Amino acid sequence: MEEDEVVVEEDEALKHFLPNGFGKHTKEANVAQQLERSKRPTISAIGNKDAPQDGRVGKDESSDEDSQNGSDDDDEFPVSHELVLKTHDKPITTITVDPSGSRFITGSTDSTIKFHDFASMTPNTLHAFKSIDPTATKASASSETHPVHHVEFNPNSPSSLLVISATPQAKIFSRDGEELKEFVKGDMYLRDMHNTKGHISEITTGTWHPKNRDLCVTAGTDSTLRIWDVNMPLKQKEVIVHKSRAAGSTGRTRMTAVVWGSQILGGKNLLVAAALDGSLVMWDGDGPYARPAAEIRDAHTNDTWTGGIDISADGRNLVTRGGDNSIKLWDTRKFKMPVSVVELASTSDQYANTNIKYSPKTSAIITGSANGHLHILNPATLKPELVIPVTDGSPLVTVVWHEKLNQILTGSANAEMHVLYNPDTSIRGAAMVMSKAPKRRHVDDDPNFTTDLSQGLSGDAISTSEGLRTAQAGTSYSARHPTEGLTVSGRSRDPRRPHIPMTTPFAKSQPDEKHVRENIPLSSMRDEDPREALLKYAETAEKDPMFTNAWKKTQPKTLYAEISDNEEDQGPERKKARQG
Repeated sequence: MEEDEVVVEEDEALKHFLPNGFGKHTKEANVAQQLERSKRPTISAIGNKDAPQDGRVGKDESSDEDSQNGSDDDDEFPVSHELVLKTHDKPITTITVDPSGSRFITGSTDSTIKFHDFASMTPNTLHAFKSIDPTATKASASSETHPVHHVEFNPNSPSSLLVISATPQAKIFSRDGEELKEFVKGDMYLRDMHNTKGHISEITTGTWHPKNRDLCVTAGTDSTLRIWDVNMPLKQKEVIVHKSRAAGSTGRTRMTAVVWGSQILGGKNLLVAAALDGSLVMWDGDGPYARPAAEIRDAHTNDTWTGGIDISADGRNLVTRGGDNSIKLWDTRKFKMPVSVVELASTSDQYANTNIKYSPKTSAIITGSANGHLHILNPATLKPELVIPVTDGSPLVTVVWHEKLNQILTGSANAEMHVLYNPDTSIRGAAMVMSKAPKRRHVDDDPNFTTDLSQGLSGDAISTSEGLRTAQAGTSYSARHPTEGLTVSGRSRDPRRPHIPMTTPFAKSQPDEKHVRENIPLSSMRDEDPREALLKYAETAEKDPMFTNAWKKTQPKTLYAEISDNEEDQGPERKKARQG
């Protein structure tokens, strides 16, 4: 008779609990699983049709042609995956990435700039390694703080950083957060802006020279652009005063945006600025600046904030994002009428720093919308090629498309930063972070985790009640015998024991009185009355004065107070005893 085979059902919980092997295990990352978690679930529902005025782009999922176009857009634009960071408490207004793509810095209305390194991040440790308040002075740490408008790495010298807050003085910081320079503030009582050494009111934005590492330009609400040499921060190198014809007799308006571009074909540099009166002004980037090369008075609606402006890599086209709900494309060679105009709801009422940027190869234009969508526009027609929701319902304030990383970094009003990337076309950056193994959380990393034992204990793990009792017994024994198990220097061999201070030679033993009297010089003076010790030399000092011998004959007679009647009756000893 054949015996029946015993079939044992697999217990998944027990299988997961038991180890798969013995010895030291290497910590590896499941890259495919991590990339799948970072994949955007909404990217498959995005098409490339023209966007309606609310900024949304839809597509018919039953259309094979649209589906094929959608997959092509996923490959062309690095938006298939995303990495979300939240290191600020208030809306992010500006983002800058160094040319190598290893470090990025964000600024916010919470008056701080935060430094981030992709190399130090893991999928579960997405945080900034440094946070500073650029407006705080060294003399007073509790000084008034101001929102950060703009931060930008120097493209010709990545070791320096231009930081602009809502103050009249811009600053230069190092890439590690050390303040290097502070530009001077102008005299607010001077009427002619040509005579002031710096801005007299709030600076709105600024940028670096495209080729000269020492030059930068700042735009202020005092109706001026000021070109600075970082080596001479006590006075601007050039001052450009914009006289607004729409401002009446004062002629002043606020400069809202500025860009300094160079032509890759060897043409002239261009300096273009936008103002609150709706004008768009262009100068030769290398001067002279006495008179603008071209000016458009009504480029945008008067009294609306044009916060976004950028110039193409070849210097031929210029794009502006106005507060009048419009995006306009301009030809710098025929600087009179816009080439293309599209409508897009502006966020300048709440967030004046909403920008617009060309892609690294000028193949697209990116900007954010008031409903939290990222718009990727055609650089010739401004028609949307792709519109994707990033922070749906929260305005998208600032965008950056980095060339080497091929990744898009966005900052939103809900203080979230999204790094959009494609694992196939993007290199380093967020793709490198998601390819790392998550950092094992240690109970000492965060005080909130000190009671969470799900990730293990610090030091040797104790998993059984018997081991726990043994550890408790060992601790109590060490408490009763604190000198056992010590090294030569006095440190405990057990890291759980506190360090016992090293005993000094004077505290090793308690010497007797005889030893102190014989071996320690002048030790007998502790029991001697100092008054009696001095009186022993009174007679000698009177006969042979050492210091006052020259005035011995001219010294006056010493007079002492006479004894009172009470003291004569009672005597000095009785009075001393009564006072005691």
